[in-house]
Amino acid sequence: MQRSQRSRCVVATLAFVLCGLALSVAAGEAAEGDVSAGGRGEGRLNVLFFAVDDLRPETGGYGNPIIKTPHIDELASRGTLFCRAYCQQAVCSPSRTSLLTGRRPDTTGVYDLQTHFRLNLPDVVTLPQHFKQCGYHTQGFGKIYHGGLDDPHSWSVPHWSPPGPGYGKPETLTALDEQRKQLRAKYGGPSSEVLQRDAKTGAVLKRSAPKYRVRGPAWEDPDVADAALPDGKTAARAIRVLRQVRHKPFFLAVGFLKPHLPFVAPKKYYELYQREELHLATNPFPPKDVPAIAMHNWGELRNYSGIPPRGSLSDAMALDLVHGYYAATSYVDAQIGRVLDELDRLGLREKTVIVLWGDHGWQLGEHGLWCKHTNFEIATRVPLIFSAPAQKQPGAKTDALAEFVDIYPTLCDLCSLPIPDGLEGTSLAPVMEDPKRAWKTAALSQYPRGKVMGYSMRTDRYRYTEWLPRAGGAPVARELYDHRNDPQENVNLAGLPESAEMVSQLSRHLKAGWRAARPAP
Repeated sequence: MQRSQRSRCVVATLAFVLCGLALSVAAGEAAEGDVSAGGRGEGRLNVLFFAVDDLRPETGGYGNPIIKTPHIDELASRGTLFCRAYCQQAVCSPSRTSLLTGRRPDTTGVYDLQTHFRLNLPDVVTLPQHFKQCGYHTQGFGKIYHGGLDDPHSWSVPHWSPPGPGYGKPETLTALDEQRKQLRAKYGGPSSEVLQRDAKTGAVLKRSAPKYRVRGPAWEDPDVADAALPDGKTAARAIRVLRQVRHKPFFLAVGFLKPHLPFVAPKKYYELYQREELHLATNPFPPKDVPAIAMHNWGELRNYSGIPPRGSLSDAMALDLVHGYYAATSYVDAQIGRVLDELDRLGLREKTVIVLWGDHGWQLGEHGLWCKHTNFEIATRVPLIFSAPAQKQPGAKTDALAEFVDIYPTLCDLCSLPIPDGLEGTSLAPVMEDPKRAWKTAALSQYPRGKVMGYSMRTDRYRYTEWLPRAGGAPVARELYDHRNDPQENVNLAGLPESAEMVSQLSRHLKAGWRAARPAP
């Protein structure tokens, strides 16, 4: 065995021993009846880890009076809702990679949808992998890592994805099959190809960008049962496995595809909403004095049939999309409710830490934009809810600045596991105990635009962004939004003479990085 292999084995063994010691201590605390805000006295707490694709903070608990999300709202009523949580990059794979490794994009080197983090960090221990090394059964369903970039090291058994198509109407499926055949013949094979695999696990490390896309409708309302579509199948599978693993400590990651495009949900969820009660964005225009680099052409949505290749949408089409987004969100909420109901039926709620998150925000016409792919508040702000047994203030909401990199250390803390070195976040357990306590001074996000990287910082009052050449040099553009007076970020103040001092101050804060923004001990 080579020296590097021996070192990894020693590290893994030490981690397992430390986990065992921590769990033994926790079990002893439980025997003495010691129960704290994070449930540390409960012994080996389970983890139920809900990942929801493209869900912005748009639920009843977040103050939306129209959307129907009773199950997510019930979870928030028993946990802690983070009102100001942020992803590290507003697109699927970089965001999920950052969350699941506890590292920021500049550390993982993942900025796109084709690169696996193990290409740059081959030995990193992911969040579920850490729990697995500590004796947990870890299992993933649906979309946890980005599609096609799963991580076999994370799971006790192979990851499971729901079979079957994402649309439900026969005429849609027929049209897509024909289109797919024609495109495969034209391009000589599948849309994307594997460029590099892990020699040991066979996992995909690098994929090509898509050569073509099969264009279906952006929304659909098939009259089918929940279980006919992928997310209904994912909920059913998670319920089945819950019953199988209920007698051992588990980390179950349940990933739902909706409300990601296309907005496909059974017809009954569309019928929950009347069009006259829905509304369009009140700021369907670019921010005043916004640099062009901050904007984009929402190419993701334009890949769907019926969406114009350029220019804005009609109000009717925009309203269709809002309706679809809400219906898909309610569909996912119902699937989350099914899993939570089973957790209760099995008597596991008081033995389980639950976390729910959406991988980034989503623009529904704000600033004239759709999808994500920006550094604006509407794209970087995310839903985040923790619920832990015996926590002191269930139902609390907190304005503490939180980041996705904080989820890894928080789950370790709540489950009394050692927090590995190298993580770039901070446990939120103290905030769950005292939601009003002083916390981070900033949350950081970033987004690449070719040879330029946009670094964005959200403080208590401001969002400040610098667009920096990746080769080095002065910013090519800056943005400054005052959330006290302009919560929709409609006016960029960065170029105003009266903003110069604040820009200088925030620039220094941004350059100091995440370490300088950590809460005081």
